[in-house]
Amino acid sequence: MTFDDVVSSWQLQPHPEGGWYREVQRSGIQVQRPDGKQRCAITTVLFLLCSDDLSRWHRVQGGDEIWTFISGAPLSLFRHPQESATSEQLELSSMNPVACVDAGVWMAARSQGNHSLVSCCVGPGFQFDDFEMLRDQPIAQHPHGIRADLL
Repeated sequence: MTFDDVVSSWQLQPHPEGGWYREVQRSGIQVQRPDGKQRCAITTVLFLLCSDDLSRWHRVQGGDEIWTFISGAPLSLFRHPQESATSEQLELSSMNPVACVDAGVWMAARSQGNHSLVSCCVGPGFQFDDFEMLRDQPIAQHPHGIRADLL
């Protein structure tokens, strides 16, 4: 399938971090996070990056995110904990299909080819109230050593 075919067939829409997405699952089970906030137990989205897209540095407070490779070119997934001195790069592909980004860890991604399709599951479930873009933070608060080309 081409990039346009995937966007059309999955009815994807632009995501604020970059790329294209659609929520495909939101659990009916409610849980209370350690900070006291109520969230559904888990959410799942399909997420697509084409060769021109970049999932810019962002993080989810209060929920771990599991990235699972589905199809297309391998995906470069970057993680950068706040206290880390360097950004870590992982490759998601059919040979290494799953990676976790812990709650509060900065993450970014880009396709290594024409396009990459992944699913992203967040538990406790995702809400945009828990979503932060690094570009919206003062530069003085950016983690030391984070890759500026992914802003």
